[in-house]
Amino acid sequence: MVSAILLAAGKGSRMKSDVAKQYMEINGKPLLYYSLKVFDASVVDEIILVTRREDIDYVREEIVQKYGFQKVRKIVPGGRERYDSVEKGIRAADKRNKIVMIHDSARPCVTNRMILDSISGARRYRACTVAMPVKDTIKIVDENLFGIETPDRNVVYQIQTPQTFDRKLILDAYERLRADKEVRITDDTMLVEKYMDVPSKMIEGSYENIKVTTPEDIQIASIYLN
Repeated sequence: MVSAILLAAGKGSRMKSDVAKQYMEINGKPLLYYSLKVFDASVVDEIILVTRREDIDYVREEIVQKYGFQKVRKIVPGGRERYDSVEKGIRAADKRNKIVMIHDSARPCVTNRMILDSISGARRYRACTVAMPVKDTIKIVDENLFGIETPDRNVVYQIQTPQTFDRKLILDAYERLRADKEVRITDDTMLVEKYMDVPSKMIEGSYENIKVTTPEDIQIASIYLN
């Protein structure tokens, strides 16, 4: 049994638009529609949609009901930070489901193959993430922007979503996070690595599985989705 947590609570400030990016149209449909469509047609048992509190009615009526998505069990308000929203989504999910998938709705090009591979990975390794090898050389810099280290790009991956976990593992990691006041978390695999000492298995994603962040990304995603 699998729960999918779809995150759509961000403001998208880098998009420089009055419309939150998850509702901006790509090829005539809102960005959020595309990842919802893939997960709704997949083997996941339920979708928990996390959005801004003021958007809940709009999302329910103009996206979920309008396009006939059947697996959205709950729409819950997000939190102040991304990790707050993730935790709210997980805790709203059916406790009987042993696997939890976390996906950014700003990645509309997710595929069913990624979902299936991620579920298999989580069942075997307890924690996994969709990812791809970096194409460019990466430079570590100091506070003055001078290069101080060049990691071997053959062992450097760019992390995507979905990220998929054993439910108890990720919840235990969040419990430990709440007791730690200093940490900055930008990624859920960081949680299980830091607090549970569990490495995350890399699952092959796609270079097309981009995160829509800037106006240029809308155009790129439109091409991929066509």
